[in-house]
Amino acid sequence: MPEICRFLGIVVAMYFKEHSPPHFHAKYGEYRASFSIEELKIIQGNMPKRVVSLILEWAFEHRAELMENWELAKRKEQLKSIEPLV
Repeated sequence: MPEICRFLGIVVAMYFKEHSPPHFHAKYGEYRASFSIEELKIIQGNMPKRVVSLILEWAFEHRAELMENWELAKRKEQLKSIEPLV
């Protein structure tokens, strides 16, 4: 799973062989969740509320870059790193 960003103990990544809707994966300690890029909400898994708000704040700022990476992943091309929240 290619990592695209890391901040405050949160690791954000995307898989190359993925299914719709466009989404990314985040892990924080033992927590794992998938987030919809279009709707900016958890679609699978769970996280502490404060971590979810940090991830959503970051994703809102970088939604276009996340969609660009989603398209790259569909084509199995190199993903681009995205700046961390802090």
